[in-house]
Parts: sequence; C-alpha cells; structure tokens
Amino acid sequence: MPLLMLKDLPRYDCLIQAAGRCHTLQPSATDAFLNLLRTGDDVFAVVARFFSGHDVSQGRFTVLMLLGMECGEPGQPATPATLAEQAGVTRATMTGLIDTLEKDKLVVRVPDVNDRRTIHVRLTRQGRKVLDGMLPDYFQCVADILRPLSEAERKKLVRLLQKVQAGLPAMGAKPSR
Repeated sequence: MPLLMLKDLPRYDCLIQAAGRCHTLQPSATDAFLNLLRTGDDVFAVVARFFSGHDVSQGRFTVLMLLGMECGEPGQPATPATLAEQAGVTRATMTGLIDTLEKDKLVVRVPDVNDRRTIHVRLTRQGRKVLDGMLPDYFQCVADILRPLSEAERKKLVRLLQKVQAGLPAMGAKPSR
C-alpha cells in the first residue's frame, strides 16, 4: 500500500501559500518530503512487479538474500531471531517466512549441534539455485531504477538519505538498521 495518497503533488507555489496559513510548514521541506514519499512508492511498485514476476514476496526474497549473500561472517549460521533482527521484522513474521520457504524446499531448519534449543536456517541447493537465478534480474532492475543518476549523484543521494536517517532517532523514530 502506498505511503503517499496524493495522486498529484502540490505545486511549490501552493506550498508557499499554505505556509502563510501554517507557520510550521516549510515549503522546501514539504516538497522534498512529498517527493521522497512519491519516489519511494513508485520504486516499491516497480520492485513489487519484479517480485511478482518471479513468484516471490519481498519478505521471502529478503530472507533468501540474508542467507545467500553472506556479507557478514561467511558460513555463520543464521537463527530465526538473527534473521528477524536483520530484516527488521518480528520473530513471528520471520517464522512465517521461514515456514513458507521451508515448505517450498528453499531453506531448511537445522538443530545446533551444541545447543539443541537453537535452530539454524540454511539455504538448500534449490534455494541457492532460485536466488542465483533471480539476482542478475534483480540487480538489473535496481540499476534500471537508478539509471537516470550519475555515479556521483548516486553517492550524493546515499549521503543525503543517510543524513535524514541520522536525524530520525532524535524524533523518537527507530532506525531501520
């Protein structure tokens, strides 16, 4: 579901007019915020179509990526709790994702050899094959989304978004990472 419910964004001169009635409205901040939401919604829709075409949900893809990319400590087993933390979802949500991935034989739960209370989640060969089959198309989709920006603009965008993210905890928002 989109975060921004406006079909068309207000013109900048309308924001300036509204600022005359509401003194806390900063036209440039509101304009940037609305454009950020609109862009996020549009990007989310493109990526949702990509996942739909590969018959996978964003959540399931996230779990496959967390298990398959091994950007952290290679070979380090992943527990459902660790995966939930890394994905920014509840443990119950992660359990549901793992259940469906396990049903489709893309992951397997393996008991810890030293602690029977601990369960690890690993990609199966089929899970690795599915992930490896999707990644080229996924990364092409990402590249296509950001194609209008130069390398320098992409780096600047990341820095600007990180600045916004850094200010959110002061507002009581929980950071996503």
